Amino acid sequence: MDRVVHKLREIDKGQVGLAIYSTKEQQHKLTLNHDIVVPLASSAKVAIAFCITKWVSEDLLSWTDILKDISFNTEEDSIELYPHLQNRSSLTLSEGIEVMIACHDSNVAKCIVNFCGGWEKLNQYIQFYFPTIKICENARDMENKAQLDQMLELMIHIYKGYQTQPLIWTPIINGLVRQRGGINQIPIHHLNHMTGGLKNVVVDIGIMGDFNKNPYIFALGATNLPDRYNSQIADKKIAEVMTLLYQEYKQQ
Repeated sequence: MDRVVHKLREIDKGQVGLAIYSTKEQQHKLTLNHDIVVPLASSAKVAIAFCITKWVSEDLLSWTDILKDISFNTEEDSIELYPHLQNRSSLTLSEGIEVMIACHDSNVAKCIVNFCGGWEKLNQYIQFYFPTIKICENARDMENKAQLDQMLELMIHIYKGYQTQPLIWTPIINGLVRQRGGINQIPIHHLNHMTGGLKNVVVDIGIMGDFNKNPYIFALGATNLPDRYNSQIADKKIAEVMTLLYQEYKQQ
């Protein structure tokens, strides 16, 4: 992991953290600045999906429940990933969760949250498990945030949930698998993740490697970066970090 850490430290402006869990060793593999608090942007939708999935597992909701008056965010890519859904005015709850994750769709997220009781209710439940995670309707709100290591624990919970109850956790996993946003030199099916980004923020959480062969679970966050719209240096370094991390996975 030394090369990963060295590359991360080349990002000399702002704060950057990385936390990695090895499913093979069943332990944390790397924790670097794991306690930094990062604005989540779209990656907060994973916490929404976690909450809804838990309620389904507790029989408080059903994946066949119907979300009505659905609309899609035209600035996202559901028209490309889910063209067959575009003329639908309703979705099942399972379809909604998958689309929300795969497409970062804020309109679908709002519909799901309203159907399930509102933002305050979801926050109360999420914070019972992960006290630092707070979700907001506006993904760009700086209060839409979490401590990085709790985002890792969230992903570990999701991964392990799928191992023991695949039928319950399938919608969120489907969304992670279908999401775009690949990185050169990492096969697209070996990076099942959720990204989030703002002008000065990068977040990436997910599952790296062959899903069924001891993948890594990771959470990466960088804050207070130079304006990413004018400089891609940090983004390029982060892509290099992810490539090095994938090489570590293959060598385990």
